[in-house]
Amino acid sequence: MKSLLFLVLISVCWAEPHPDNSSLEHERIIHIQAENGPRLLVVAEQAKILSHRGSNVTLPCKFYHEHTSTAGSGTHKIRVKWTKLTSDYLKEVDVFVAMGHHRKSYGNYQGRVFLRESSENDASLIITNIILEDYGRYKCEVIEGLEDDTAVVALNLEGVVFPYSPRLGRYNLNFHEAQQACLEQDSVIASFDQLYDAWRSGLDWCNAGWLSDGSVQYPITKPREPCGGKNTVPGVRNYGFWDKDKSRYDVFCFTSNFNGRFYYLIHPTKLTYDEAVQACMKDGAQIAKVGQIFAAWKLLGYDRCDAGWLADGSVRYPISRPRKRCSPNEAAVRFVGFPDKKHKLYGVYCFRAYN
Repeated sequence: MKSLLFLVLISVCWAEPHPDNSSLEHERIIHIQAENGPRLLVVAEQAKILSHRGSNVTLPCKFYHEHTSTAGSGTHKIRVKWTKLTSDYLKEVDVFVAMGHHRKSYGNYQGRVFLRESSENDASLIITNIILEDYGRYKCEVIEGLEDDTAVVALNLEGVVFPYSPRLGRYNLNFHEAQQACLEQDSVIASFDQLYDAWRSGLDWCNAGWLSDGSVQYPITKPREPCGGKNTVPGVRNYGFWDKDKSRYDVFCFTSNFNGRFYYLIHPTKLTYDEAVQACMKDGAQIAKVGQIFAAWKLLGYDRCDAGWLADGSVRYPISRPRKRCSPNEAAVRFVGFPDKKHKLYGVYCFRAYN
Protein backbone atom coordinates (compact mmCIF):
# COMPACT_ATOMS: atom_id res chain seq x y z
CA MET A 1 0.00 0.00 0.00
CA LYS A 2 2.83 2.39 0.84
CA SER A 3 4.52 1.66 -2.51
CA LEU A 4 1.29 2.35 -4.38
CA LEU A 5 0.79 5.66 -2.57
CA PHE A 6 4.38 6.68 -3.39
CA LEU A 7 3.85 5.99 -7.11
CA VAL A 8 0.65 8.06 -7.13
CA LEU A 9 2.43 11.02 -5.53
CA ILE A 10 5.29 10.81 -8.03
CA SER A 11 2.88 10.80 -10.99
CA VAL A 12 1.06 13.89 -9.63
CA CYS A 13 4.27 15.86 -9.07
CA TRP A 14 5.58 15.18 -12.57
CA ALA A 15 2.33 15.97 -14.40
CA GLU A 16 2.66 18.99 -16.69
CA PRO A 17 -0.19 20.76 -18.55
CA HIS A 18 -0.04 21.24 -22.30
CA PRO A 19 2.04 24.39 -22.96
CA ASP A 20 -0.48 26.43 -24.99
CA ASN A 21 -1.21 30.13 -24.51
CA SER A 22 -3.79 29.52 -21.77
CA SER A 23 -1.34 27.40 -19.78
CA LEU A 24 1.23 30.22 -19.99
CA GLU A 25 -1.19 32.55 -18.28
CA HIS A 26 -2.97 30.31 -15.77
CA GLU A 27 -0.65 27.35 -15.21
CA ARG A 28 -0.02 26.48 -11.57
CA ILE A 29 3.49 25.22 -10.84
CA ILE A 30 4.45 23.11 -7.81
CA HIS A 31 8.00 24.15 -6.82
CA ILE A 32 9.98 21.15 -5.54
CA GLN A 33 13.75 21.05 -5.18
CA ALA A 34 15.20 17.82 -6.52
CA GLU A 35 17.52 16.07 -4.10
CA ASN A 36 19.67 14.43 -6.77
CA GLY A 37 20.92 15.51 -10.15
CA PRO A 38 21.77 18.96 -11.50
CA ARG A 39 20.48 21.93 -9.47
CA LEU A 40 19.10 24.83 -11.46
CA LEU A 41 20.74 28.20 -10.77
CA VAL A 42 19.48 31.56 -12.05
CA VAL A 43 21.94 34.46 -12.01
CA ALA A 44 21.67 38.19 -12.80
CA GLU A 45 25.08 39.50 -13.86
CA GLN A 46 24.12 43.01 -12.69
CA ALA A 47 21.78 43.76 -9.79
CA LYS A 48 21.04 47.31 -11.01
CA ILE A 49 20.61 48.77 -14.49
CA LEU A 50 20.51 52.52 -15.14
CA SER A 51 18.63 53.86 -18.15
CA HIS A 52 16.34 56.73 -19.15
CA ARG A 53 12.97 57.28 -20.77
CA GLY A 54 12.79 56.48 -24.48
CA SER A 55 15.82 54.18 -24.55
CA ASN A 56 16.12 50.38 -24.82
CA VAL A 57 17.49 48.30 -21.97
CA THR A 58 18.45 44.68 -21.28
CA LEU A 59 17.74 43.14 -17.87
CA PRO A 60 20.37 40.36 -17.51
CA CYS A 61 19.39 36.82 -16.50
CA LYS A 62 21.08 33.48 -17.21
CA PHE A 63 20.47 29.96 -15.91
CA TYR A 64 22.86 27.09 -15.26
CA HIS A 65 22.96 23.65 -13.72
CA GLU A 66 25.28 23.35 -10.76
CA HIS A 67 26.67 19.94 -11.71
CA THR A 68 26.68 20.18 -15.51
CA SER A 69 28.03 22.52 -18.13
CA THR A 70 24.83 22.46 -20.23
CA ALA A 71 22.01 24.96 -19.95
CA GLY A 72 19.23 22.41 -19.67
CA SER A 73 18.84 18.70 -19.09
CA GLY A 74 16.72 18.27 -22.22
CA THR A 75 14.03 16.30 -20.32
CA HIS A 76 11.61 19.18 -19.77
CA LYS A 77 10.76 22.37 -21.57
CA ILE A 78 12.18 25.44 -19.90
CA ARG A 79 9.70 28.08 -18.79
CA VAL A 80 10.94 31.68 -18.37
CA LYS A 81 8.74 34.18 -16.56
CA TRP A 82 9.45 37.86 -15.87
CA THR A 83 7.38 39.78 -13.33
CA LYS A 84 7.62 43.23 -11.79
CA LEU A 85 7.64 43.48 -8.00
CA THR A 86 5.53 46.09 -6.24
CA SER A 87 7.16 48.38 -3.69
CA ASP A 88 6.00 46.24 -0.76
CA TYR A 89 6.91 42.94 -2.50
CA LEU A 90 3.41 41.61 -1.72
CA LYS A 91 2.28 41.52 -5.34
CA GLU A 92 3.83 40.73 -8.70
CA VAL A 93 2.77 42.18 -12.05
CA ASP A 94 3.13 39.87 -15.06
CA VAL A 95 5.51 41.20 -17.71
CA PHE A 96 6.53 38.34 -20.02
CA VAL A 97 6.45 34.53 -20.15
CA ALA A 98 8.01 32.09 -22.61
CA MET A 99 7.83 28.31 -22.98
CA GLY A 100 9.11 26.57 -26.07
CA HIS A 101 7.94 28.58 -29.08
CA HIS A 102 5.17 30.29 -27.13
CA ARG A 103 5.60 33.93 -26.04
CA LYS A 104 3.23 36.22 -24.16
CA SER A 105 3.61 39.79 -22.88
CA TYR A 106 1.22 41.69 -20.64
CA GLY A 107 -0.28 45.15 -20.11
CA ASN A 108 1.69 48.13 -21.38
CA TYR A 109 4.67 45.81 -21.99
CA GLN A 110 2.94 44.26 -25.00
CA GLY A 111 5.04 44.75 -28.11
CA ARG A 112 7.94 46.19 -26.06
CA VAL A 113 9.52 43.14 -24.39
CA PHE A 114 11.53 40.24 -25.84
CA LEU A 115 14.01 37.60 -24.70
CA ARG A 116 17.57 38.28 -25.84
CA GLU A 117 18.42 34.56 -26.22
CA SER A 118 22.05 35.17 -27.18
CA SER A 119 22.79 31.61 -25.98
CA GLU A 120 20.75 28.58 -24.94
CA ASN A 121 20.94 29.63 -21.27
CA ASP A 122 20.16 33.32 -21.81
CA ALA A 123 16.83 34.48 -20.31
CA SER A 124 17.66 38.20 -20.37
CA LEU A 125 14.74 40.53 -21.05
CA ILE A 126 14.93 43.40 -23.56
CA ILE A 127 12.57 46.32 -22.87
CA THR A 128 12.24 48.84 -25.70
CA ASN A 129 11.09 52.46 -25.58
CA ILE A 130 11.39 52.78 -21.79
CA ILE A 131 8.55 54.71 -20.10
CA LEU A 132 8.52 56.23 -16.62
CA GLU A 133 6.28 53.45 -15.28
CA ASP A 134 8.96 50.83 -16.14
CA TYR A 135 11.07 51.93 -13.16
CA GLY A 136 11.28 49.24 -10.44
CA ARG A 137 12.44 45.75 -9.55
CA TYR A 138 11.96 42.78 -11.86
CA LYS A 139 12.09 39.06 -11.09
CA CYS A 140 13.42 36.53 -13.56
CA GLU A 141 12.10 33.02 -12.85
CA VAL A 142 13.26 29.90 -14.71
CA ILE A 143 11.39 26.60 -14.29
CA GLU A 144 12.52 23.24 -15.61
CA GLY A 145 10.51 20.23 -14.49
CA LEU A 146 10.60 20.17 -10.70
CA GLU A 147 13.39 22.70 -10.42
CA ASP A 148 13.15 26.47 -10.39
CA ASP A 149 15.17 29.48 -9.29
CA THR A 150 14.88 33.27 -9.45
CA ALA A 151 16.98 36.43 -9.66
CA VAL A 152 15.98 40.08 -9.15
CA VAL A 153 17.17 43.06 -11.22
CA ALA A 154 16.45 46.72 -10.41
CA LEU A 155 15.79 49.11 -13.30
CA ASN A 156 16.65 52.69 -12.28
CA LEU A 157 16.01 55.75 -14.43
CA GLU A 158 17.97 58.97 -14.74
CA GLY A 159 15.67 61.79 -13.79
CA VAL A 160 14.58 64.39 -11.27
CA VAL A 161 12.21 64.39 -8.28
CA PHE A 162 10.19 67.54 -7.68
CA PRO A 163 7.53 68.53 -5.14
CA TYR A 164 4.12 69.45 -6.48
CA SER A 165 0.97 71.04 -5.13
CA PRO A 166 -1.98 72.31 -7.20
CA ARG A 167 -3.46 75.79 -7.52
CA LEU A 168 -5.65 75.05 -4.46
CA GLY A 169 -2.56 75.16 -2.26
CA ARG A 170 -0.65 72.77 -0.03
CA TYR A 171 -2.14 69.54 1.33
CA ASN A 172 -5.04 69.26 -1.09
CA LEU A 173 -4.39 65.91 -2.79
CA ASN A 174 -5.44 62.43 -1.75
CA PHE A 175 -3.25 59.60 -3.06
CA HIS A 176 -5.23 59.03 -6.28
CA GLU A 177 -5.37 62.73 -7.06
CA ALA A 178 -1.63 62.92 -6.41
CA GLN A 179 -1.00 60.18 -8.97
CA GLN A 180 -3.12 62.01 -11.54
CA ALA A 181 -1.44 65.35 -10.80
CA CYS A 182 1.97 63.85 -11.57
CA LEU A 183 0.72 62.26 -14.80
CA GLU A 184 -0.67 65.61 -15.93
CA GLN A 185 2.77 67.17 -15.43
CA ASP A 186 4.66 64.60 -17.58
CA SER A 187 5.79 62.57 -14.58
CA VAL A 188 4.85 59.75 -12.22
CA ILE A 189 4.57 59.66 -8.46
CA ALA A 190 8.06 59.11 -7.02
CA SER A 191 9.24 56.07 -5.08
CA PHE A 192 11.00 56.25 -1.73
CA ASP A 193 14.31 55.28 -3.35
CA GLN A 194 13.97 58.13 -5.84
CA LEU A 195 13.16 60.63 -3.08
CA TYR A 196 16.07 59.33 -1.00
CA ASP A 197 18.48 59.78 -3.92
CA ALA A 198 17.11 63.29 -4.46
CA TRP A 199 17.67 64.10 -0.77
CA ARG A 200 21.26 62.86 -1.04
CA SER A 201 21.65 65.25 -3.99
CA GLY A 202 20.46 68.17 -1.87
CA LEU A 203 16.65 68.27 -2.15
CA ASP A 204 15.23 70.11 0.86
CA TRP A 205 11.47 70.51 1.13
CA CYS A 206 9.40 71.06 4.25
CA ASN A 207 5.96 70.04 2.92
CA ALA A 208 5.06 66.35 3.24
CA GLY A 209 4.08 64.53 0.06
CA TRP A 210 2.75 61.19 -1.13
CA LEU A 211 5.10 58.52 -2.48
CA SER A 212 4.26 55.55 -4.71
CA ASP A 213 4.06 53.06 -1.82
CA GLY A 214 1.31 55.13 -0.13
CA SER A 215 3.59 56.64 2.49
CA VAL A 216 3.90 60.37 3.21
CA GLN A 217 7.43 61.76 3.63
CA TYR A 218 9.61 64.83 3.06
CA PRO A 219 13.38 65.45 2.65
CA ILE A 220 15.31 67.81 4.94
CA THR A 221 18.97 68.75 4.42
CA LYS A 222 18.85 71.84 6.68
CA PRO A 223 17.00 71.02 9.93
CA ARG A 224 14.94 73.91 11.31
CA GLU A 225 12.01 74.47 13.65
CA PRO A 226 9.09 74.23 11.19
CA CYS A 227 10.58 71.06 9.66
CA GLY A 228 11.08 68.59 12.48
CA GLY A 229 13.16 70.87 14.72
CA LYS A 230 16.55 72.50 14.30
CA ASN A 231 18.20 69.99 16.64
CA THR A 232 17.27 66.97 14.53
CA VAL A 233 19.54 65.34 11.98
CA PRO A 234 19.09 65.74 8.22
CA GLY A 235 17.11 63.00 6.55
CA VAL A 236 13.88 61.91 4.92
CA ARG A 237 11.11 62.45 7.48
CA ASN A 238 8.43 59.76 7.45
CA TYR A 239 4.81 60.47 8.38
CA GLY A 240 3.91 56.81 7.80
CA PHE A 241 1.05 55.37 5.78
CA TRP A 242 -2.25 57.23 5.55
CA ASP A 243 -5.74 56.70 4.16
CA LYS A 244 -5.36 57.01 0.38
CA ASP A 245 -8.90 58.31 -0.07
CA LYS A 246 -9.31 60.67 2.88
CA SER A 247 -5.84 61.96 3.79
CA ARG A 248 -4.52 64.98 1.87
CA TYR A 249 -0.94 66.05 1.27
CA ASP A 250 1.29 67.31 -1.53
CA VAL A 251 3.10 64.84 -3.80
CA PHE A 252 6.63 64.14 -4.97
CA CYS A 253 6.77 63.46 -8.71
CA PHE A 254 9.53 61.91 -10.83
CA THR A 255 10.31 62.62 -14.47
CA SER A 256 13.09 61.64 -16.87
CA ASN A 257 14.41 62.67 -20.30
CA PHE A 258 11.83 63.77 -22.85
CA ASN A 259 11.71 63.33 -26.61
CA GLY A 260 11.37 66.91 -27.69
CA ARG A 261 12.55 70.50 -27.31
CA PHE A 262 11.85 72.67 -24.25
CA TYR A 263 12.28 76.40 -24.79
CA TYR A 264 11.29 79.92 -23.75
CA LEU A 265 9.24 81.49 -26.51
CA ILE A 266 10.61 84.83 -27.70
CA HIS A 267 7.52 87.03 -28.08
CA PRO A 268 7.20 90.82 -28.54
CA THR A 269 4.83 91.19 -25.56
CA LYS A 270 4.02 89.52 -22.25
CA LEU A 271 0.98 87.27 -22.30
CA THR A 272 -2.05 86.18 -20.33
CA TYR A 273 -2.37 82.43 -19.77
CA ASP A 274 -4.74 81.89 -22.72
CA GLU A 275 -2.54 84.01 -24.96
CA ALA A 276 0.48 81.95 -23.86
CA VAL A 277 -1.29 78.70 -24.81
CA GLN A 278 -2.15 80.07 -28.24
CA ALA A 279 1.36 81.47 -28.79
CA CYS A 280 2.94 78.03 -28.25
CA MET A 281 0.40 76.41 -30.58
CA LYS A 282 1.10 79.02 -33.26
CA ASP A 283 4.80 78.14 -32.93
CA GLY A 284 4.03 74.45 -33.57
CA ALA A 285 4.35 73.44 -29.94
CA GLN A 286 2.38 73.13 -26.69
CA ILE A 287 2.67 75.05 -23.48
CA ALA A 288 5.23 73.15 -21.35
CA LYS A 289 4.42 71.09 -18.27
CA VAL A 290 6.01 71.28 -14.84
CA GLY A 291 7.81 67.96 -15.31
CA GLN A 292 9.34 69.24 -18.53
CA ILE A 293 10.80 72.39 -16.98
CA PHE A 294 12.32 70.31 -14.15
CA ALA A 295 13.77 67.77 -16.61
CA ALA A 296 15.25 70.54 -18.79
CA TRP A 297 16.75 72.23 -15.73
CA LYS A 298 18.16 69.14 -14.04
CA LEU A 299 19.18 66.97 -16.99
CA LEU A 300 20.05 69.59 -19.63
CA GLY A 301 21.23 72.47 -17.43
CA TYR A 302 18.60 74.81 -18.85
CA ASP A 303 18.99 78.32 -17.43
CA ARG A 304 16.64 81.26 -17.98
CA CYS A 305 15.86 84.18 -15.69
CA ASP A 306 12.51 84.96 -17.35
CA ALA A 307 9.35 83.85 -15.51
CA GLY A 308 6.95 82.02 -17.80
CA TRP A 309 3.56 80.34 -17.83
CA LEU A 310 3.30 76.53 -17.64
CA ALA A 311 0.39 74.24 -18.51
CA ASP A 312 -0.96 73.96 -14.95
CA GLY A 313 -1.32 77.74 -14.70
CA SER A 314 1.78 78.21 -12.58
CA VAL A 315 4.64 80.59 -13.39
CA ARG A 316 8.22 79.39 -12.91
CA TYR A 317 11.74 79.84 -14.26
CA PRO A 318 14.82 77.53 -14.22
CA ILE A 319 18.17 78.69 -12.84
CA SER A 320 21.25 76.49 -13.26
CA ARG A 321 23.78 79.29 -12.62
CA PRO A 322 22.78 81.23 -9.47
CA ARG A 323 23.40 84.97 -9.80
CA LYS A 324 22.13 88.31 -8.56
CA ARG A 325 18.40 88.79 -9.21
CA CYS A 326 18.16 85.18 -10.47
CA SER A 327 18.14 82.85 -7.45
CA PRO A 328 21.44 84.14 -6.01
CA ASN A 329 21.79 81.39 -3.40
CA GLU A 330 20.96 78.16 -5.22
CA ALA A 331 20.30 76.46 -8.53
CA ALA A 332 16.59 75.72 -8.66
CA VAL A 333 13.35 75.92 -10.58
CA ARG A 334 11.95 79.08 -9.03
CA PHE A 335 8.22 79.15 -8.30
CA VAL A 336 6.45 82.48 -8.77
CA GLY A 337 2.96 81.18 -7.97
CA PHE A 338 -0.42 80.72 -9.64
CA PRO A 339 -1.23 84.24 -10.89
CA ASP A 340 -4.58 85.42 -12.22
CA LYS A 341 -4.78 83.80 -15.66
CA LYS A 342 -6.83 86.57 -17.24
CA HIS A 343 -5.01 89.65 -16.05
CA LYS A 344 -1.37 88.84 -15.15
CA LEU A 345 1.20 89.01 -17.95
CA TYR A 346 4.30 86.78 -18.27
CA GLY A 347 6.37 84.99 -20.86
CA VAL A 348 5.75 81.33 -21.69
CA TYR A 349 7.72 78.08 -21.85
CA CYS A 350 6.83 75.79 -24.75
CA PHE A 351 7.52 72.15 -25.60
CA ARG A 352 7.74 70.74 -29.14
CA ALA A 353 7.70 66.94 -29.32
CA TYR A 354 9.92 65.17 -31.83
CA ASN A 355 8.17 62.80 -34.25
